[in-house]
Amino acid sequence: MRRGPISLRTRFTVSMLAWVLMGLVVLGISATLLFRRHVEGVYHLELQEHLVELVGLTTYDRAGNPALSRPLSDPRYGVPGSGFYWQISRDNGGTLASPSLVAGRFDDRLAHTRAIVHVEGAGPTGRAMVYGVVKPHPLRRETVHFIIATDVRHLDRIVSDFQRDLVAWLAASGVLLIAGALLALGFATRPFNGLSTRIARVRAGEEGRMGVDWPAEIAPLAADLDRLIESREAMVASARIEAGNLAHGLRTSLAVLTDEAESLAGTRAGQTLLSECRAMTRKLDWHLARARTAAGRGAVIHTDLLDALAPLLAAMERLHATRGIRFAAGGPEARIAIDPEALAEILANLLDNAGKWATSRVDVRWTRAGEHLDITVIDDGPGIPADTAEAIWEPGVRLDEQVPGHGLGLAIARDLTIAAGGRLQLGSRPDGQAGTMAVLTLQAI
Repeated sequence: MRRGPISLRTRFTVSMLAWVLMGLVVLGISATLLFRRHVEGVYHLELQEHLVELVGLTTYDRAGNPALSRPLSDPRYGVPGSGFYWQISRDNGGTLASPSLVAGRFDDRLAHTRAIVHVEGAGPTGRAMVYGVVKPHPLRRETVHFIIATDVRHLDRIVSDFQRDLVAWLAASGVLLIAGALLALGFATRPFNGLSTRIARVRAGEEGRMGVDWPAEIAPLAADLDRLIESREAMVASARIEAGNLAHGLRTSLAVLTDEAESLAGTRAGQTLLSECRAMTRKLDWHLARARTAAGRGAVIHTDLLDALAPLLAAMERLHATRGIRFAAGGPEARIAIDPEALAEILANLLDNAGKWATSRVDVRWTRAGEHLDITVIDDGPGIPADTAEAIWEPGVRLDEQVPGHGLGLAIARDLTIAAGGRLQLGSRPDGQAGTMAVLTLQAI
């Protein structure tokens, strides 16, 4: 299955996480290397000082054997297995070692010059940092090798402890950094959330424009959307004016022709002319309704149901007063995402159709179901035959030629409903009584 494009928020989040993690890794490695270098430098400095101290404390007996006038100042050299060692050896034999050097000896060759040298060699318990120097024997024609050393494991342990603490600190810092970055990301992208919310409100008709209170990066987009809305509204207004002008001009001409045809109704030509005039009137109504539907499609509008319904009910009461049809309505306050004129024409057609077929009463009710509003128009007439349920939506189709009308009302109502993104259904009453129920479903606000 093809995946959609990755959102900007996801891109920012992934990039931020990758950057933070990479930064923490680099910081951890560099901090560890820097710390090891610093600690190792301290060890080197101490070893050199202790080597100088060792040479200064060395004395010789009459046989030329070395000895220390006193122990070294660092007590670790006197603890067996401590990992801190010193060793003094002669070319002609004889070795003096620290009490800590209980197993093995250092190679004399590790100390081979009169300058202090540093090497890393094998110690009694593993790798060791070794400092050595060679001094002439004061009583013999030979040299004395001075070695002082410490196990590398001490340095490794200190660095390992530091790394453990550093990892914990970096992990905590990483969590704080990521949390802070996510908060910053949420704050930085908040205008985008506001943009989608404002667009939804404009589409629903709750706002007329996008406004100007946007960051510099979003302001051009909002301005373009406002210009698009203005252009759309101008197009809709122009289309309605043109449709009205066309209707006025054509209806005037058709009225003249219809009058002439009625004066000739006694002749065959007059009957033909009158029939054609009526057909042209139906087609004009049909195409004008479709033109209004196309003009209003996508417009940013909304309508209060009670405001639109009240004058229609009053008009229907007067229109069907001679038959004594009563119109009643009831329901909560509701707003619908549809043009007021389109809603008035849909309801007028449904109410008029119900009034024509009703015996005594037409009821209008509405309920909200989630994001939609269901408006029902119920009459107590004879109902719709099952075999005509689909054909009744066709333009010009009439169930009874004796009932006034052109057969366009329901077709126009359905087209306007579809254009508004709604649904119109016609069927029998759900309570089993005689009559018809029309259900108009539109998006609620």
